[in-house]
Amino acid sequence: MAQMTRHRWVVCALLFAATTINYIDRQVIGLLKPTLTAEFGLSELDYANAVFAFQAAYAIGLVTMGWLIDKVGVKWGYALAVAFWSAAGMAHAAATGIAGLLAARFALGLGEAGNFPAAVRTTAEWFPKKERALAVGLFNSGSNVGAIITPLMVAYIVVTLGLGWQAAFLITGALGFVWLAVWLWLYRPLAEQPRVSEAERAHILSDPIEADTPIKWSALVRHRQTWAFAIAKFMTDPIWWFFLFWLPDFFGKNYGLDLKTFGPPLIAIYLLADVGSIGGGWLSSRLIARGWSVNAGRKTAMLVCAACVLPVSLAVYAENLMVAVGIIGLAAAAHQGWSANLFTLASDVMPRRAVGSIVGFGGMAGAVGGMLMAQYVGAMLEGAGSYMPIFLAIGSVYLIALGVIHLILPRLDPADL
Repeated sequence: MAQMTRHRWVVCALLFAATTINYIDRQVIGLLKPTLTAEFGLSELDYANAVFAFQAAYAIGLVTMGWLIDKVGVKWGYALAVAFWSAAGMAHAAATGIAGLLAARFALGLGEAGNFPAAVRTTAEWFPKKERALAVGLFNSGSNVGAIITPLMVAYIVVTLGLGWQAAFLITGALGFVWLAVWLWLYRPLAEQPRVSEAERAHILSDPIEADTPIKWSALVRHRQTWAFAIAKFMTDPIWWFFLFWLPDFFGKNYGLDLKTFGPPLIAIYLLADVGSIGGGWLSSRLIARGWSVNAGRKTAMLVCAACVLPVSLAVYAENLMVAVGIIGLAAAAHQGWSANLFTLASDVMPRRAVGSIVGFGGMAGAVGGMLMAQYVGAMLEGAGSYMPIFLAIGSVYLIALGVIHLILPRLDPADL
């Protein structure tokens, strides 16, 4: 009998690295918000508009990138996305005012939109259903690692080395081109990959064989499975966007932190989020492996995550920094565990050939929700000058979203395409 290789986990490591770089590039602006505000004279609404531009392009990109990846395959679709967003990240350094910053954010959002459709599609091609939630949790944890690395990198580049904010964008943007070289060298489709043994290939293909005929968008949007995923993304993705783009500002205004001191609390939060990403995927995979149905295992794990977000409504009242970090860190961990299972839910109810398009469609809905969130946060901070109504609104969103999923898909029935 052929020895079982483990090349699918090498592929998962590549997805993890791309997701890490993806989050490094998008988070730099949040850490440099005070610097860019002083440099360009930004108001709270100006910064919100920069976030809005990124997410508007992200919404557009998720539709087009998801379709492109399903059309040309993950190898070249992923390569194009990473090259585009890396160039856009570096282009931030050339901005001389708010117009240039908005243009660079728009281009970055357009390219970065390709990451998750490509990664989830790759996972669907390289892992059987029983391992997918864990694989998604592992690569999705790269978002937290990126968020951990970014404050350290930016502080080192700008403060320690004294290279200026432009260098922060140039250096972080260049990381994507390093990944691109490794990806093109290592990655081959499963059928063409010589590093995979027949035993591993049989393991990966152990699920029932699916048809490989093209699926039209008009067919996808007619199915309730598409809308259950998209509505859940619309409701919960904006919370993560808020954490990513506004937490440094929240800590600065409430606890007097700056670029030199943002690091420890943000690292603590995203370390917890990393644990949540892997733990959420592990929990549902473990329940399913113990005989639970996919429906029960997936939704139970999501319920646990939703309950852990509830205390975040109290974060704004925390007088102690560490208490605030603990509450927000728990919510961030819960979000990532939720996200790992929500992404996997897409591959539970859709055939492999449609996963990239469905994730793109749902991600577009999440980006639209993020656009609305950006305008809401900007208006609250510009008008009321307080984060209180924002945190109060966040706590119950996940429970409501899970209720919507269960109402639309009480049994996680696969779509009949």
